[in-house]
Amino acid sequence: MRDVAFELLRRVEQDDSYANLLLPKLLADAKVDSRDAGFIQELSFGTLRNRLLYERVIESASSRKITAIDQNVLLILLLGSHQLLGMRVPAHAAINESVNLAKSKAPKSSVGFVNAVLRRVSEATRDVWIERVTASIDNRDEVLSVVYSHPTWITKSLRAALEGRGLGESLESLLIADNTPARVSSVALPGFCSVTELEKFGDAGEASPLSVELNVNPGNVPLIQKGYARVQDQGSQLAVLALVDAEIATEDSAWLDICAGPGGKAALMAAMSSQRGIKFEANEVSEHRARLVANALAPISDVKVSVRDGRDYGNGKSKYSRILLDAPCTGLGALRRRPEARWRKSPNDIAGLSKLQRELFLASFEALLPGGVLAYVTCSPHLSETTALVSWAEAKLIGESELLSANVILNHVNPELRLDESFKTAQLWPHINGTDAMFIALFRKTVNS
Repeated sequence: MRDVAFELLRRVEQDDSYANLLLPKLLADAKVDSRDAGFIQELSFGTLRNRLLYERVIESASSRKITAIDQNVLLILLLGSHQLLGMRVPAHAAINESVNLAKSKAPKSSVGFVNAVLRRVSEATRDVWIERVTASIDNRDEVLSVVYSHPTWITKSLRAALEGRGLGESLESLLIADNTPARVSSVALPGFCSVTELEKFGDAGEASPLSVELNVNPGNVPLIQKGYARVQDQGSQLAVLALVDAEIATEDSAWLDICAGPGGKAALMAAMSSQRGIKFEANEVSEHRARLVANALAPISDVKVSVRDGRDYGNGKSKYSRILLDAPCTGLGALRRRPEARWRKSPNDIAGLSKLQRELFLASFEALLPGGVLAYVTCSPHLSETTALVSWAEAKLIGESELLSANVILNHVNPELRLDESFKTAQLWPHINGTDAMFIALFRKTVNS
């Protein structure tokens, strides 16, 4: 089992693989049963989530810098540390199995080192180790970054986003939520299945009226196998529902998902547009992701997926009454589902993404019919990708657009959300709403523009 977890971490580290996509293939190849699969997932994903803390522990226990440790040896030590400090694995088993893993996956000279370091790690509890490795850190955000294994720049960005909503005191709760595996949410595609049918396999979601949180493996749900229901975070569902529920001032004639990959939101839009007899189009710049969109739509729609740069839509003749711009972003809102993502992003990514987001926004707005609504959506709470763009867009489009209240609209979609209507844009949170940290802004194009 541990060699599967090791292989996942190795491929994430060396090949930039996505853990959530790679794990099912590795489990299938290893032909493990469901109990072992659960252990492997917790071991590998838990290690990825807690990596920064464990690196500090390993440095303290070994008196070596992380950069001086062989990569395979480090992965074995990280896995062993999680078993000792984050799982209910007996110390002797965690150490012995890690030593065996070192014998097969690391240089022979490292076996004794692995044994010695993990024995030292096992001598103290997680809380004691946290006290030791944070004792010399004065900055609160840096302490939280180590304790909850978020790069400091992300911790500071999350604090700023929370403070912008008057929620700064809940930062630690958000970091905890990022490290807590989320239940698998599904969406009942309107016209193809109902929430009642889907509830046979779980509990109705609290955020989206179309959602059911599954109690079983999605592969065991026939409605999902047929493509009539999908695995989808409730925040993503709410983004689509907000767009569809927004009041437009034109004929509701055509919808567009301009950055549709991998296709989850597109499937929900396709189902809802089909119910209403409205034309729907999907576009994706990447051919690979466009194929994923086409596969997502195939069971419920014959929509052809365009493969083009979304920025080209600003020069096109086609106009739409509703456009979803699920813009490329850092993905900081989905850290609980993508544990390795926090280690792949850097502050240097923000500038390029912000430029692209603005260009896509202007193109999308240009493709909008007067009176139509554009939903700007990111799975990120970072201020540069959310409210900063909204402020820029409002200044850029004075007299040409109106910022609708996404919170009022979402409270209409689901009154139980109780979103703060003093803010027009919606920022959802894992620790408050039980969703990914989805941001939603709705712009309506003025009719006389």
